[in-house]
Amino acid sequence: MVERVGDGVSSVRSGDRVTFDSMIYNPDSFFSRRGLTNLCDDRRVLGVSCQDYRRDGAFAELVSVPSHIVYRMPAGMTFEQAAMAEPVSVAVHARRLTPLTPEDTVAVFGAGLIGLMLVQVLKAAPVRRIVAVDLEADRLAVAGKLGAGHVFNSRRTDVTREVQALTDGRGADATFEVVGIEPTVRGAIAAVRKGGCVTLVGYLAPDVSLPLQSVVTREVRLQGSCASAGEYPECLDLIASGRVQVNRFISATAPLSEGAHWFDRLRRKEPGLMKVVLRPNG
Repeated sequence: MVERVGDGVSSVRSGDRVTFDSMIYNPDSFFSRRGLTNLCDDRRVLGVSCQDYRRDGAFAELVSVPSHIVYRMPAGMTFEQAAMAEPVSVAVHARRLTPLTPEDTVAVFGAGLIGLMLVQVLKAAPVRRIVAVDLEADRLAVAGKLGAGHVFNSRRTDVTREVQALTDGRGADATFEVVGIEPTVRGAIAAVRKGGCVTLVGYLAPDVSLPLQSVVTREVRLQGSCASAGEYPECLDLIASGRVQVNRFISATAPLSEGAHWFDRLRRKEPGLMKVVLRPNG
């Protein structure tokens, strides 16, 4: 909720129900003028501990942000739902970067939060066939419920062979890697067809090795996808319309005073915990 606005702000007013992008950028920078706000040299990310981009987050009753990253919430949307626009925006940005058609087969490597958002975003795109790949059966079960027509446990299945069997031996038209480790990066490359696109979203490992000869001789396009760049309005529409479900990923809503307790539980990777929303005034 907007508490107050600065002089010259006309896009929102006190009392408006809003959310805001976690990335603060300079709209006049070289990259921002080209629509690449996520690559702005002056960018800061609220709540990220990395010193390069750090800006203290919103674990407070009030937080000040520039008006150009603020978006009105659709009628009927809860603040908890609006708080989930950020992970949805990561998925939408990756999809926007990737050349897709309604006839495509697409594979998502990793069925964590972002991977499950991607499954839903791809279903809404739409594409013909969505494949989800993970090591955990419960995550794959959720992916199947959210729109993945085929789910494969890479611990037990030759994923490349299965994807080729679905596509007359060609491979997926596009793959998304949302883990960020070498096995899944290699899996995403192996499962894509000649001339296909691999979009890399995850980055758990700072460095991985690549099957360079396979990438070059099959003319595979590799691209990174970083955060988001102006996709919040689309994300809010996807959530409001129900095409992207977010409620099931909110494990708990708690008062800000209990934040340390919930961070400890998340740090210990308690089963079933995904996202916890802290209420500043509750």
